[in-house]
Amino acid sequence: MNEYPRIPAVSRIAGRPRRRDASTTRSDSSSASTSPERGFDLDDDKDSVMMQSNDSLSSLAPSVAPDSDDNNDSRRRAIAEQNRVSPVSRLPAELMIAIFAKLASPADVKNCMLVSKDWAGNSVGLLWHRPSTNKWSNVKSVIHTIRTANSFFDYSSLIKRLNLSALGNEVSDGTLQPLSSCKRVERLTLTNCSKLTDLSLVSMLDDNRSILALDVTNLDSITDRTMFALAQHAVRLQGLNITNCRKITDESLEAVAKNCRHLKRLKLNGCSQLSDRSIIAFARNCRYILEIDLHDCKNLDDESITTLITEGPNLRELRLAHCWKITDQAFLRLPHEATYDCLRILDLTDCGELNDSGVQKIVYAAPRLRNLVLAKCRNITDRAVLAITRLGKNLHYIHLGHCSRITDMGVAQLVKLCNRIRYIDLACCTALTDNSVMQLAALPKLKRIGLVKCAAITDRSILALAKPKQLGSSGPIAPSVLERVHLSYCTNLSLAGIHALLNNCPRLTHLSLTGVQAFLRDDLLTFCREAPPEFNEHQRDVFCVFSGVGVQRLRNFMNTNGQAEDTDTDDFGMNDGTMYHEEDEASDNMMVVTAQANIMAIDEMDDEFGNDSEMIGHD
Repeated sequence: MNEYPRIPAVSRIAGRPRRRDASTTRSDSSSASTSPERGFDLDDDKDSVMMQSNDSLSSLAPSVAPDSDDNNDSRRRAIAEQNRVSPVSRLPAELMIAIFAKLASPADVKNCMLVSKDWAGNSVGLLWHRPSTNKWSNVKSVIHTIRTANSFFDYSSLIKRLNLSALGNEVSDGTLQPLSSCKRVERLTLTNCSKLTDLSLVSMLDDNRSILALDVTNLDSITDRTMFALAQHAVRLQGLNITNCRKITDESLEAVAKNCRHLKRLKLNGCSQLSDRSIIAFARNCRYILEIDLHDCKNLDDESITTLITEGPNLRELRLAHCWKITDQAFLRLPHEATYDCLRILDLTDCGELNDSGVQKIVYAAPRLRNLVLAKCRNITDRAVLAITRLGKNLHYIHLGHCSRITDMGVAQLVKLCNRIRYIDLACCTALTDNSVMQLAALPKLKRIGLVKCAAITDRSILALAKPKQLGSSGPIAPSVLERVHLSYCTNLSLAGIHALLNNCPRLTHLSLTGVQAFLRDDLLTFCREAPPEFNEHQRDVFCVFSGVGVQRLRNFMNTNGQAEDTDTDDFGMNDGTMYHEEDEASDNMMVVTAQANIMAIDEMDDEFGNDSEMIGHD
C-alpha cells in the first residue's frame, strides 16, 4: 500500500448560481419540514411562520431575501460559493462513510479517495482499517507508508486490525517493531508467528489503550513480561488467546485479571504452568466472561472450576478437556438450588475421574446445556445418560465416545426425551447394537452420527438411518437430513446397506468406512480421499473415507455398476425403487415393540435407582 499523494483542492462546478425570487425562497426555507406543501394563500394566514424571514444559512438551501439590507457583496459571494459545491459533498461525514462502506472492491474505495479532499478523508479509514498483510510485499508497503514523514494522513492511527498470521514463522521482531507506532490497534492477531519475542510485543502494547483482542497462539517464546505489559496498558481488553504459551505463569495472569476486568473470552489451552490461583483470579475479577477454554491445563483442581461457575453469571462456554484432576466434587460443591441458565457448552473430554453423580449435578445446575462432551469419561453409565435426558429439547450435541458402559437402554431413553439432537457420537461404545441405531434413526434433525468401532451393528442399522422420516405427527415424508456418517471398523456392513444410505441421504457429504472389508476394493477406493501423510503402512491400507465430491462419485458409480455385484440387493428392496419390502414393515413393528420393551426395562431400572427416577421428568 503506497503513500497517498497530496490531493488537490476540490474543483468547482461550472456555472453561476441562479438568483431566486421571494416565493422560491419562502418555499426553500421550509424544506426541513416533512409535511406536503399546503395549497393556501399566505395572505389568509397573517401569523404563519412561512411569512417570517429566515436568517439562517442552511447548508442545503441557503435563502436570502433580495430586498434585505444585509445582502452585501461578501454574503452573496459566500452563497454563490456554497451553491457551486454539489449536494453530495454537503452530506454529513457519517453518511458518506456509510455509503463508501457499501463498496465491495477496495479499488472502488481508492477511486473515491481521488475525487476530493473531503471524499479522501471519509474513505481512507475504510482502506486502512484492516490493511492486507497476507503477503510480504503488502507488509513492506504498509511499513514504508506509516514511516514516511509528512504524510497526507496519519496512517498509523488508522490501523485498527492487524493480522500477520498468514506469514507464520516468517515474522520476526524486526517485522513487528516498525509497526509499534500503531497505537490504535484494537485486534492484534499473531497466530503461529513463533519467532516473535517479548521485545517486539511489549513495544506493540506500550501506550496502546485501544487493544480489545490479542491472539498469540503458539508463541512459545513469550513470557510474563508481555502479559505484564498487557495488564498495564490494555484496560479495555475483551479477548485473550495464549494457547500453548507455556512460559506464562500465574503471576502475570493474576495482574491481567485484576486490571483487564472487561474480559469476555479466554483461551488458555496448553499453558501447563497455570494453576487454580490464576483461574480463580479471573473468576472473581472478570464478571463478564462468556467463554473460557482450559484444554490441557492439567494442574487445575476442582476449586477453580467450582469458582468459575459460581462467580460467572454470564458464562456460556466452559471447556475442560484433558483436565485430569477434575472430579465430581467440582460440580457437587455448587450451591444446592443455584441454576446457571447461561451455560450452553460444556466440554469434559477425558476427565477420567468424573462419575455419574458429577454429570447428574451439572445437568441439574445447567438445565439449558446445548452441547455436552463426555468423550473418554469411561466411568459414566446409563445412569448419567438418564440424567442428561433432563435437558430435553435443549440438547443438540452430545459426545459419548469411548463411554463403553453405556447400553441400548440409555440410548433409547435419550432419543425419547431429547428429540432435537443434531449430532451424536457413540464411537467405541461396544455394548451398543442395532437396537440403539434404529432408535437414533428416528431423530428428525439428526445430521451427524459417529459409530466408529461399534462392531455389533449391521445393515439393519444402516437401512434405518436411510429410511425417510415423517415430519411431525401427520406431516409429509421427507428424505433423511444426514450429512456426516462415521462407520469405520463396523466390520459387519455390506455394500447393499451403504448403497441404500447413499441413495436415500441426498445431503450426505462425508462417509468414513475405514477398515470395512467390503469397501477395500480398488474400484471403490478410487473415489476415496488420500490418507494423511503421518499414517503408517497398515493405516494406509485400510483407510477409506469419502468426502465432498467423492461421495457423489461413489453414489453414481454404485448406481451404474454396483447393483449387478450386490447379490443381496433384492433383500433390501432395491429393484422396486425402494429399500423396503413388506417384510420390513413387520420388522419395523418388531423394532417398535423392542423399543417399548427397552423403555419398560429403563423404567424398572429407575425404580432400582430410587430417587434418581425424577431425572426423567420433562422440562
